[in-house]
Amino acid sequence: MSCRGSVKQVEQMNSVAGTSVLGEVEQLIQSRPDIAGMLELSSASLASFADLAADVLAGLCQGNVHVRATVDRIYRDNPSLVVLSEYDIAETARRNFEPGGMAATMLFARGAQAVMAHRVIHQLWVDGDADLSLALKALCGRALATDIHPGARIGAGFWLDHGRGFVAGETVVIDEQVSIWHGVTLGSTLNDSGATRHPAVGRGAVIGANAIVLGNIRVGAGANVAAGSIVLEDVPEQTAVVGSKARAIGAAKVSFIE
Repeated sequence: MSCRGSVKQVEQMNSVAGTSVLGEVEQLIQSRPDIAGMLELSSASLASFADLAADVLAGLCQGNVHVRATVDRIYRDNPSLVVLSEYDIAETARRNFEPGGMAATMLFARGAQAVMAHRVIHQLWVDGDADLSLALKALCGRALATDIHPGARIGAGFWLDHGRGFVAGETVVIDEQVSIWHGVTLGSTLNDSGATRHPAVGRGAVIGANAIVLGNIRVGAGANVAAGSIVLEDVPEQTAVVGSKARAIGAAKVSFIE
């Protein structure tokens, strides 16, 4: 699975939506110039998604000009990443209960910002620039309180709610339309010595806050992992698990797949 997800589907969704992240952010900062000033955004920030993403992520890193230049370059060089990030933001806004739509998600949602940063970081990793990838991961992780390895592959429409404390190892694979809450660890047991040491999370799965999922295992498509669970074995598709050690309790109860 590519971390870029189904870009054709993403483009179709964005065209149907009839609006854009840039458009909603522009409406917000025009109506609330005080917020634009607080976030150090200007009309130049709205020139493109790359400009806006660069200003948002650099702002989180104390206005770091090197962060801004790197984020801007990667988005400009990889237009499909723009499409993918817009889709992540739109899906987060759709599934979230909080007001403000895509503008609030882009500007205020820590989890969405962490995913946006990871898209850039992962692209650097894929391009072979491991040092810059790790440096940007360290800066953004420090600002957002996440630790997502640059090698982790994340599909389209990822909703990372709150984001704080989220950890994902190098060989993690997250499929499309997955929802994960704060404090979740997708880690290794240290007993897996092969090329794949971390979990794979299937399409549309939901993992609750502070759950721990360890090892070369799979959380099946549409499965639900309850908050605080410890998962060390495969979770079947469309199954809910709870507890330490997590046990199956029946059919999955939450789904964001339409």
